[in-house]
Amino acid sequence: MTDFIAILYIIAFALFIYGLMGLTGPRTAVRGNWIAAVGMGIAVVATLLTPGMGNWLLIVLGVGIGVVVGVPSARKVKMTAMPQMVALFNGVGGGAVALIAWVEFNSTDGYAHEPVYIAIASLFAAIIGSISFWGSNVAFGKLQELISGRPITMGKLQQPVNALLLLIAVVCAVLIITGGDNELLIIGLLVAAGILGLTVVLPIGGADMPVVISLLNAFTGLSAAAMGLALDNTALIVAGMIVGASGSILTNLMAKAMNRSIPAIVAGGFGGGPAVAAGSGTKEARPVRSTSAADTAIQMAYASKVVVVPGYGMAVAQAQHTVREMAKLLEKKGITVAYAIHPVAGRMPGHMNVLLAEADVPYEQLKEMDEINSEFAQTDVALVIGANDVTNPAAQTDPSSPIYGMPILKVNESRSVIVLKRGMSSGFAGIDNDLFYDPKTSMLFGDAKSSVGEIVEELKAL
Repeated sequence: MTDFIAILYIIAFALFIYGLMGLTGPRTAVRGNWIAAVGMGIAVVATLLTPGMGNWLLIVLGVGIGVVVGVPSARKVKMTAMPQMVALFNGVGGGAVALIAWVEFNSTDGYAHEPVYIAIASLFAAIIGSISFWGSNVAFGKLQELISGRPITMGKLQQPVNALLLLIAVVCAVLIITGGDNELLIIGLLVAAGILGLTVVLPIGGADMPVVISLLNAFTGLSAAAMGLALDNTALIVAGMIVGASGSILTNLMAKAMNRSIPAIVAGGFGGGPAVAAGSGTKEARPVRSTSAADTAIQMAYASKVVVVPGYGMAVAQAQHTVREMAKLLEKKGITVAYAIHPVAGRMPGHMNVLLAEADVPYEQLKEMDEINSEFAQTDVALVIGANDVTNPAAQTDPSSPIYGMPILKVNESRSVIVLKRGMSSGFAGIDNDLFYDPKTSMLFGDAKSSVGEIVEELKAL
């Protein structure tokens, strides 16, 4: 039986890795997800076959509750709400690890007869898991707009308070490892770590949310791997390390895409406030040019190349299918269409890729920032749909701007720019977008889906 369980784990881990490889592209992502899910199913079976696993009735009850809650939620969630669902589900994983650590503390009399490394791994998992759970709930609240997207800070006390909370959690862990078996110690550890999760994420503004989601995902993976070490559960160790490693790599890539360090983001992000002109502290009244769907259609119909720049506004309006219909009409007229994807567009990593893949946009037309930026100078029309901070020229031209130095999509180099927005509101960073006032830019105000639909009808009539 031991050898059989080991073989099952090996098969499961191979499927994990193979499935993860499939997630590198929209065409193979669904298949990769199913392959990884089968691997997880095999790993669960292998774990349940382990001798002395426990009360099967409770296990089945827990699985049943998870299925009843998880499956309908995942099926009904809108693509615009996907980031907050990811944050919420990720937090549930961290919370589960923290609770398991608490149970292990009680069932072993404070790790009285356990090797030291077991206690260290379990308590590390408890701290990180609790931070991830409460931090993810704050991220969910900000994304769901239950909590203000603005940074909520304690001013100069922010970092000292964070350091004190971490110190309390570590001291409780040390006391437990050195022989303390008072349950107040583990409760104090979990409470201090939980409050730390709140105080770390609350000061982070909306502009940094994609990085925060990725970072908390990595935290949950690391806590699961540590708990797997404590429980001698191979599935938890491997799956946790895969999630932790991939989440850490993605966090680093996202931070680089914003030209911000991870410590700077954790120390307190920016965004979520009212729009202000970069460096001035007040919103300037500058003239903008408005346009119509008819004029936009004519301009694109006589173009050689059109680049669509999607943003969160497209996600909110669920306009991806209408955008795809518009692109097909342009392609029939012999016009080259591409999509410019910024790494932090939307509210979670890969948000725009997922939306466009849902609309069956060919993967070859999705151009990453580094690839598409060199093509804007040869672009006749750049159609910006709800993207804001990632197209703001102030990131390159205004040293006083909070986003100065952040790599952007250089849509301002196109021959003509058309921006689809409901109004002149700012993006997550709360900064007025200089692109809106560029002489080459025209604003098409209205709901993105309705506006693109009108453009589609005008293109059909041409």
